[in-house]
Amino acid sequence: MELLNDMALFVEVAHTLSFRRAADATGVPNSTLSRRIGALEKAIGLRLLHRTTRKVELTEAGQIYFQRCRRIVDEARLAHEQLGELLAQPSGVLRASLPVDFATTYMAPLIAEFARRYPGITFDFDLTPRRVDLVSEPFDVAIRMGELSDSNLIARLLARLPVGAYASPRYLAVSGEPEHARDLAQHECLGFPKAGNWVLHCGDEVAEVDVSGRFQVNSVGMLRRLATLDLGVILLSDEIAADDVAAGRLRRVLPTWQGKATPVYAITETRLLPAKTQRFVEFLQERLTSVKAP
Repeated sequence: MELLNDMALFVEVAHTLSFRRAADATGVPNSTLSRRIGALEKAIGLRLLHRTTRKVELTEAGQIYFQRCRRIVDEARLAHEQLGELLAQPSGVLRASLPVDFATTYMAPLIAEFARRYPGITFDFDLTPRRVDLVSEPFDVAIRMGELSDSNLIARLLARLPVGAYASPRYLAVSGEPEHARDLAQHECLGFPKAGNWVLHCGDEVAEVDVSGRFQVNSVGMLRRLATLDLGVILLSDEIAADDVAAGRLRRVLPTWQGKATPVYAITETRLLPAKTQRFVEFLQERLTSVKAP
C-alpha cells in the first residue's frame, strides 16, 4: 500500500512537472513529496526525475515508469470508485438464517422495504428452527432471539422486544381473567420445555410464578396457535402477538405486567462485512429501534 501511495505521488509530480503544484493537488507538503520520491528512486535504483531550481523533468526511466504507474494508479482509483458505488447500492445474494415466527409475522414487511431500497440484492433465507453454523455454512448473517451462549461469533443487539401475557377471549371467559401475576399459577400456561418459572414485573414489583400446563412446545408459532385455540395463557412478544390481537384471537392479560424482554441479535462470523450484509444489519437496527424495551 505504501508503494502504491508513492507511485500515486510520483504520477502527480510527473503529470504537473512541479513539486509545488503536486503538493497543492495532493495536500502533501513539498518536502514530504521530495523525500518520498527520493525513497522511491532509491528502492528502484534509477533516477526518475531531473530536478533543478527552475524545473522538473522526467528521465528516460521516469517516462517509462510514469506510463506504467499512471495505468496502475488509475485502475486503483477506479476500483475505489466502484467499491464506493457498491457500498451505496450493494448487490449479490444475501444468505440469512431467520427465526420462523418473528420473520413471517414481523420481519416480512421490513424485508420487503429493504428489498425495494436495494434492488441489486437477491435473497436466500433459511427459516428452519435449527441453529446454522456460520463458520462452515455459507450464511452471511443469522438473526436470533433470546439470550446467546458464549461463542467466537460477533453479536449485534438489534432490539429488546417487550413481552406480555396473552390468552384468547374464550379461554378467559371460561377460566377467568388473572388479576395479579401470581394468579397465573392457577391457569393453563403454554411454554417452552425447561423454560422454568415465569418472571414478570410491574414497576418495581417482581413476581416469579411456578406455572404449569398440559403443553410444552419448542415452537413459538405452535404455542401461539394453541393459545388462539383457547388452550391457555402464553408469554409472547407484543410484535408477534400483534396480528392475533388485531383479529380478536388473542387479548392482552395483566396489561401492567411485563415478562422479561426478548433480545434480538444479528450474528455474523466476522466484523468485516460485505456491503449487502452491513446494510441489512444497519437497516434492521434502524427499524427495530422503536420496539426496544426498557
